[in-house]
Amino acid sequence: MNLPWHIYLMASLYIIAGLNHFRSPRMYLKIIPSYFSNPKLLNILSGVAEIILGSLLLISATSHFAAWGIIALLVAVFPTHIYMYQNEKASFGLPRWILLLRIPFQLVLIYWAYQYTF
Repeated sequence: MNLPWHIYLMASLYIIAGLNHFRSPRMYLKIIPSYFSNPKLLNILSGVAEIILGSLLLISATSHFAAWGIIALLVAVFPTHIYMYQNEKASFGLPRWILLLRIPFQLVLIYWAYQYTF
């Protein structure tokens, strides 16, 4: 079964983002809310999860499981978007309106992943 082109786009985005957790860990550590313990471990786990889930999207037999995993991951990292909006040090100097738009954009990403769950 051939996969649609947009699943390759989604997979690439998650794989690249996952690799970036290891290339630029400080960036991700900065946005992990302070109430989570062991941010280094969380950064590693989320990076590995993005790489694995993005890769599994590319396999027809596992793409629907990977899509559910991506939805779970997007829900799990949702607090980082709230934290970035609330904490100026975590905002990277981005305008507040962009930080605010990132929050509902998570729903768009969840919907996109949901398209591959069946």
